[in-house]
Amino acid sequence: MQSSRILIVAAAVFSCAPGFPSAQSFAPSSANEVCPRPAIGSVVSEPEDLRSDDGVLKVDLTVHNYTTSEGSSRYCYIDAKGNQSPTLRVNPGDLVILNLKNDLVDLHTDGAAANHAHMHAASRNADQPCTSGLMTPTSTNLHFHGLTIPPICHQDEALTTSIQPGDPPFEYRFRIPADEPPGLYWYHPHIHGFGKVPLLGGASGAMIVEGIERTNKALAGLPERVLIIRDQDLLNPNAPPAKSEPVVPKMLLDRDGDTANTGTGFGKPAKDLSINFVPVPYPDYRPAVIQIKPGEQQLWRVLNASAITYLNLAVLFNRAPQQLGLVAIDGVPLNESGAMGDFVDWQTHLGVPPGARVEFIVKGPPAGASGLLVTRTVDTGPGGENDPNRTIALIAPSADAPEPRSKLAASPDPLPPPSLPWLGTIAPVRTRRLYFSEKLLEPNNPNTATEFYITVEGQTPGPFDPKSGVPDIVVKQGTVEDWIIENRSSELHAFHIHQLHFLLLDYLGTPVNEPFLRDTVNVPYFNGRALTYPAVRLRMDFRDPNTVGTFVYHCHLLEHEDGGMMGLIRVEPAEPAQPSGAGGAQPPDKKRSQ
Repeated sequence: MQSSRILIVAAAVFSCAPGFPSAQSFAPSSANEVCPRPAIGSVVSEPEDLRSDDGVLKVDLTVHNYTTSEGSSRYCYIDAKGNQSPTLRVNPGDLVILNLKNDLVDLHTDGAAANHAHMHAASRNADQPCTSGLMTPTSTNLHFHGLTIPPICHQDEALTTSIQPGDPPFEYRFRIPADEPPGLYWYHPHIHGFGKVPLLGGASGAMIVEGIERTNKALAGLPERVLIIRDQDLLNPNAPPAKSEPVVPKMLLDRDGDTANTGTGFGKPAKDLSINFVPVPYPDYRPAVIQIKPGEQQLWRVLNASAITYLNLAVLFNRAPQQLGLVAIDGVPLNESGAMGDFVDWQTHLGVPPGARVEFIVKGPPAGASGLLVTRTVDTGPGGENDPNRTIALIAPSADAPEPRSKLAASPDPLPPPSLPWLGTIAPVRTRRLYFSEKLLEPNNPNTATEFYITVEGQTPGPFDPKSGVPDIVVKQGTVEDWIIENRSSELHAFHIHQLHFLLLDYLGTPVNEPFLRDTVNVPYFNGRALTYPAVRLRMDFRDPNTVGTFVYHCHLLEHEDGGMMGLIRVEPAEPAQPSGAGGAQPPDKKRSQ
């Protein structure tokens, strides 16, 4: 396989932060905070598990936000028992009934806009959240990232569904498809133009479709651990770099005010990271603590819920990279093709774009030793943010380490083979070409804002218009297409599409042997010198009837998505067979590409 070349986003010599902290217990910074967070250096606890019962998962969530004493914006989902960002665990075929209450306030106007929204909501009937399309700092909804459920209101519609403060709880009701691949998914808000701030504040949670051990005997009986890595605004933005780092001569800011890519692997990051809400702030990156029994094998299910930060994960014992047994990407087991058996892809580091997930087998350090979970530097391009080398967590072996919350079945029944032929064997009905690009609002003023575009070849570049409703692309359900996606900008982008997974066929002009699926993939930046633009070729799967409807594709860096780097696709129902001579012409949409 050639997958290792693709999964490795970037490589660099890693310099870990000096000293190992002792474990600390969970300690919110203030007892009356709505969204309490652990102290720096805390032991990593897992989110609470909410499991389906007799085929039904019922959940009540309230989304809150406030400004901390340090001035940062904090968001959280709280369930009926007070758990923060619980992990939703379901089985294929389960019914999910999730009631979402919006308790957001406008953090920039001391609640004035929220009160206005409250009065506005009081005059509306309960059906209007499906069609209002209202997009404000206090609007919210939910996107169930990666699930193949219909893009309709009360299921996974993120274009016009908008819930306001003062609305009654909004019911999401959908069924997990019987053939949904078992793996890690997640939930987060998806209000266009206002996506970055809630995600930086922590508005995200994991969702697991059970049964991954049924796809691979290597996983049977393993303890499993859910780890959510989020980014947030810097806690110490004015601090000089740690003395353990080499001096970085230039510390430039990009147009969003974040630290620009230094190209060195060091320097101030654009954002801090946290793991299960334990902050690991610049400049010292004092790590969180993961407790594990010596030499124990576990399945780590890792979600990059960052708004803008790329990860390049590795586990080090005495600075030596350890083998990580990759078994799933973006919720889909690697052997989804049905032809690979009990396959484990052993890697020393794993690239994880914002929004993506990796599930891998890891082995704890031996007794008396310790390890580090780190992220290596990612080259985001001269126009990108700085994602340097940094420690995330100390892996501390102990015979008394508590077991993770969940353990995979020891003797699982194997899953039945897929009902549809493997995507890689299906001939595409057409090939489309799309491209990422950027434009300064004032071309002669480098300090002005940037518009971000994703454009279908032949159409005029422009930012996403949520009021248009005219799709950029129209396809038929039951078909398969190839999309070539170029990057004509000087920074790395992460392509994501709702409602489906795709197969990576070609990366930078080289065929890729990856018999597994993704829903998010990096598209390398243009260096200004190459004769062709960097590109990936993807096989897009519109065979599932649940893809019928209108939904979006976009860059999963939220400031890019908020800035217009999003497109609209409509999947029309498959045409029934017609007798010879039947049929008729259909007037084309102004913006349609078919």
